[in-house]
Amino acid sequence: MNNIQKRPLSDLGYNFIETTLPEGKDEYYLRNEQWSRRDKYRKLTAHEIESLVRNDNTSDDWNIIFVSDEFDPQLVQHCHFFGMVRIGKLEPYYLEFHNLRMPVGLYNSTICACDFGDNVVVHNVNYLSHYILGNEVIVANVNEMATTDYAKFGNGIVKEGENESGRIWMELCNENGGRSVMPFDGMLPGDAYLWTRYRDDEQLQQQFKTFTEKQFDKRRGYYGMVGDRTVIKNCKMIKDVTIGTDAYLKGANKLKNLTINSSSKASSQIGEGCEMVNGVIGYGCRVFYGVKAVRFVMASHSQLKYGARLINSYLGNNATISCCEVLNSLIFPAHEQHHNNSFLCAALIMGQSNMAAGATIGSNHNSRGADGEIIAGRGFWPGLCVSLKHNSRFASFTLISKGNYMSELNISIPFSLVVNDEHENRLKIMPGYWFLYNMYAIARNSWKYVDRDKRTDKQQLIEYDYLAPDSVEEIFQALAIMETATGKAWYALEENIPVGELTEQDIRNKGKELLKNNPEEVAALTILSKGFENSSRDVELLKVHKAYPLFNDMVVLYAVKNILAAKKSSFADLQAAVKTARRGDWQNIGGQLMKAETVASLKTKIRENKIASWPELHTAYEQIGNEYAADKLQHAVACLLEIKNSDLSAANLAQWMNDSVATMEWITTQIRRSREKDYKNPFRQLAYESEKEMNAVIGSLEDNSFIKQTAEDLEMYKLQVNKTISEWQLKKK
Repeated sequence: MNNIQKRPLSDLGYNFIETTLPEGKDEYYLRNEQWSRRDKYRKLTAHEIESLVRNDNTSDDWNIIFVSDEFDPQLVQHCHFFGMVRIGKLEPYYLEFHNLRMPVGLYNSTICACDFGDNVVVHNVNYLSHYILGNEVIVANVNEMATTDYAKFGNGIVKEGENESGRIWMELCNENGGRSVMPFDGMLPGDAYLWTRYRDDEQLQQQFKTFTEKQFDKRRGYYGMVGDRTVIKNCKMIKDVTIGTDAYLKGANKLKNLTINSSSKASSQIGEGCEMVNGVIGYGCRVFYGVKAVRFVMASHSQLKYGARLINSYLGNNATISCCEVLNSLIFPAHEQHHNNSFLCAALIMGQSNMAAGATIGSNHNSRGADGEIIAGRGFWPGLCVSLKHNSRFASFTLISKGNYMSELNISIPFSLVVNDEHENRLKIMPGYWFLYNMYAIARNSWKYVDRDKRTDKQQLIEYDYLAPDSVEEIFQALAIMETATGKAWYALEENIPVGELTEQDIRNKGKELLKNNPEEVAALTILSKGFENSSRDVELLKVHKAYPLFNDMVVLYAVKNILAAKKSSFADLQAAVKTARRGDWQNIGGQLMKAETVASLKTKIRENKIASWPELHTAYEQIGNEYAADKLQHAVACLLEIKNSDLSAANLAQWMNDSVATMEWITTQIRRSREKDYKNPFRQLAYESEKEMNAVIGSLEDNSFIKQTAEDLEMYKLQVNKTISEWQLKKK
């Protein structure tokens, strides 16, 4: 039976706070803290009351209707007021937004205990309760817009007198809730990542809960806020939602328990048919056309469109999800997913990712429980109709070819293509695929993510370059795998079977020798490896002889680029800066790369309460970001010395810089060549009557702005290298 309570009409608009009030406080005390301009209001005059009554307005008590000195009673018509209402300046103007023109004032609305700024437009709001509206706000054709005394605005807290069972949790990365976090306004991708990890560290986990609890006031009685110039029209239900300035809400079905951040520089929009419950929406977000979102956080400048479903998930900055379903996932910045039949569940996706149509990532229908996870490094790209099984892990910039992958995968080689060859019943991995066959895509993606990073508050320094400490560390891991696998393949030949027993190092040394000195011989080998798939079938590494030298060249390029970016004044200055340089593990903390030891230090400070709040942790992110260039330089030089197995002499550095120029020239050529294939492919030309028509439709190769930019970048790079060699006097003496 529905619990419908019957109370006296005289109570409507009063007794908002259901718990006991603090001594000496009335029910409006928090409202008054929120609305600083309350002293600028006055009581109505007898003439104004008479005008209001004549205009078919009612109030249970005209003595608690307060107005500004510039109040025009003729601009309030057919309204019913309950409780204390404060109305700002109302002047004979109309406000216009996107061709919607409406007169300033309050019309045909029921209003309970609300405050209004200057020149607001409130038209046909069936029930507006306990809200504070800023200046020049437009609210039109809304069925219900109300705030409860226990409103939490999407934050994972409980108010005074509430049960713990009422707390909102986001069940990220895992369907069984084992990595749940409490959502909060201002949550950065790094926060979500750190909180979902280290579940065995009870002290650290408790600190994260404490941070969230103390960031928000547990007192009951806060009103919903609508910032200046926000427009709300044709919405059905808005409940316990606080909204920033310059937001635009149109045609939403249901918005409940939300914080919608918005500002004049980063306005947020929510459109037709959307239903969003228990979440936080960041600055500059876009949500349109039938989206469903429940228990979620959208970081700034992310988008949901065309019926997307986002449930128990964190969506990182500058990410877009259209049409599809995403559940129990933590997604770092710059993620793209555009297809109705793609599915993402129980996954940690570390950014710069793209989901193709038909991809089913994280479905665990073929396992025994809802406890599996997918972990994918930066640049994850599952192709058409890819189906993966829990638990699986993928290195940075992994491309997965169409197929149903029935076994768990551990792809530890970055920049690789993964193929399920059903004909041969073999998993095949091509290291360095992106460099060999689609340099245009990987280079352009790195460029476009930087270009499209619209964040106005960059507390976390997000790394978008495909050559960075995380991917380069994976390259070193891949080199070791290729060396060992090549050595084993060579010794497996009948004529090369060793007489005595060989150590793993002996095998690896042989593979390294072959890869460096006899690539043609390596090309003739069938190179198999273990540990990539949880099955007994063979895993074959393809084109190792081509990928191996490319990986070496990319490490040198990464190092030289960072040396040049450091802008040291002399070779001696560089030597002094990197004399303690060493390699080490790096971690991707929400898109921000950090040394493993830095992360360990961060956790220690949190445990010891030296970092005692989320704002303090965010400040730490910024400090770590400020040190990133220096840390990356140390790492880059250490990688260079290890890959070359030599010291940092002037002659060596000059040679390596010139080598990097050759690599840049090769990359520039590959970028053009990989794009050129689309123009020369006769099947690509089938849709056009002529080359001229094709160029008119897709643009000509010669006019491609990115290819032009890479050519210009190459020339600038050559000049920079030559200038550095000359100024640092790196020539042989």
